[in-house]
Amino acid sequence: MPRKISPHPLKWSAACALLVLVSPAAWAVPSFARQTGMACEACHTVYPELTHFGRVFKASGYVLDNLKQVRDVSPKKDELLSLASTPPLSIMLQASYTQIAQSLPDLGNPDLIGNAQNGTASFPQQLSIFYAGKIASHFGAFVQATYDDGSGTFGIDNTDLRFADMQILPGDQSLIYGVSVNNNPTVQDLWNSTPAFGFPYAASNATISPLAGTQIDGALAQSVAGVTAYVFWNESLYAELGGYRSAQQGAVNQVTGQAGPLDGSTSNVISGVAPYWRLAYEFNRGRHSAEIGIYGADFKLLPGAATGSTLQGPFNRFKDFAEDFQYQFIADQHLVSVEGTRIHETMSLDASLAAGTNAKDDLTTTRLWATYYYRRKIGGTLGIFSTTGSADAGLYPASATAQDGITMITSVITSANGLPDTRGWIAEVNYLPWLNVKLSAQYTRYTKFNGAGSNYDGSGRNASDNSTWYLLLWFAY
Repeated sequence: MPRKISPHPLKWSAACALLVLVSPAAWAVPSFARQTGMACEACHTVYPELTHFGRVFKASGYVLDNLKQVRDVSPKKDELLSLASTPPLSIMLQASYTQIAQSLPDLGNPDLIGNAQNGTASFPQQLSIFYAGKIASHFGAFVQATYDDGSGTFGIDNTDLRFADMQILPGDQSLIYGVSVNNNPTVQDLWNSTPAFGFPYAASNATISPLAGTQIDGALAQSVAGVTAYVFWNESLYAELGGYRSAQQGAVNQVTGQAGPLDGSTSNVISGVAPYWRLAYEFNRGRHSAEIGIYGADFKLLPGAATGSTLQGPFNRFKDFAEDFQYQFIADQHLVSVEGTRIHETMSLDASLAAGTNAKDDLTTTRLWATYYYRRKIGGTLGIFSTTGSADAGLYPASATAQDGITMITSVITSANGLPDTRGWIAEVNYLPWLNVKLSAQYTRYTKFNGAGSNYDGSGRNASDNSTWYLLLWFAY
C-alpha cells in the first residue's frame, strides 16, 4: 500500500479510472478497506479522522473498488449490474467504563437519601452494524445501525447515501459533483472539524450533559432527512447546498397509529424545509494540508408536545452560522492535526414565550483540539470547549421541588442563574495495537457548568463535580 497519496487531481483521476470510478469514506469501516484493497491508513490518520485521499474518496461516493464483480450489461453494452463478490458489511463495538468525580443523587430512592452508584460499566456501550460501500456505478452508501445501552434497543444511526461523478476540466482540473441523502446535518461533510465526526470521536453515555447546545451540533441527528447537492473543484474548493425535513424515528400519529403524518404529540418538528449550506477551501502541499470553511442552517421548529401546542401555531427559529478550520501533517512516523469550530446560533422563540422564555436568545459554542500520533500506534488529543449565551430562566431553568418545607433536588442538570455558560477541557491518550483496535483513556474537566463554577445548581454542586474519567475499548472488523 502506498504511503504517500499525491494530491494532484490528474494523478488521482488516473488512479480512479484504473479501479472504476470513485467514492470517499466517512468512518474507518473495514468494509471500505476490503472494497478498495487498501489499508486503513490510506483514508485515515487514525480512525475516524480522514486524510486528503479519504476526503476525496468520500466525496466521490464510496464506489472505488478492487474486488471481483458480478456484472450484467445490456445489448448496447450499458452496465446494468456491478456487485462485489464480498458484501460491504462491518461491525463495530465499544466497551467502556465511566467514573464521575462526584456521585449523583439517587432519585430512585423515594426519600432522596444517598447517592447513585458511581462507576458505570458499559458492555457493550455501542454495537454497530455497517453497510458501507458501493451499491452501483456512481452510487454508494454508509449506513449504520446501532445498539445503544442507554435505550437497550437497535436503531438507525448515521446514514449517508451518495450519487457522485467526476469530470476532467480544461487545464487538467477535476470536478467531483454529487448528491447526498443523509440523516444528520454535517454527517456528509469531508472534514473532521464539523460536529458529526468531530472530537471527541467517542464519548460516554453515563456522563452529565450541559443544558445548552446548538441545533446543528447533533440536536437533530437521526431525526431528520436531508438532500444536499455538492461540488468539489480541483480537490480544493467545496460547496454544498440542500435542505432537511423531519423524519423522526418512533413517532406515531394519534389518528392513523402509523409513523405519520407527524402531529402535535411530536416535539420539535421542522416547519417546511430547513436550508443547509457549506463552503470550504483546502490547500495541500507535500505532507501538509490546511482547510478553512463556513457552514450553517436555518431551523424552524414547531415545539408540539414540548409546549402542548399543535403543529399549526408559531415556531421557534434557530439560525446557525459556523466557521471551522483543519490542519494536518502526515508523515511515516509523525501525525499532527489541529482542528476547531465556532458555532453561533440566534434564536427567535415565538412558540415558547408562553412557557416563560425570552423572545430572543443567542448561543455560541467553540471547540479547539490538537492531536499527535507516533507511527499510528501511540498518541493523544488535548481539546478545549466553551459554550456561552443569553440568560434565560425559562430555557435554562433551576429545577427543584418542595415537600414538607424542605427543598429537594430533582436534577443536577439545572442552572440556578439561568445561564447556559459551560467550559472546560478534554485530554485523551490512545494506544492502537492494530489499526482497527483502539484503547483510550479520556478525562473531561469542567471549570464552568450551566452558568457557574461553584454551586451552579443552587444546591451545592460544583462544575468540577461533573468531571469524568472514561476508559474505552473500541474496535471494528
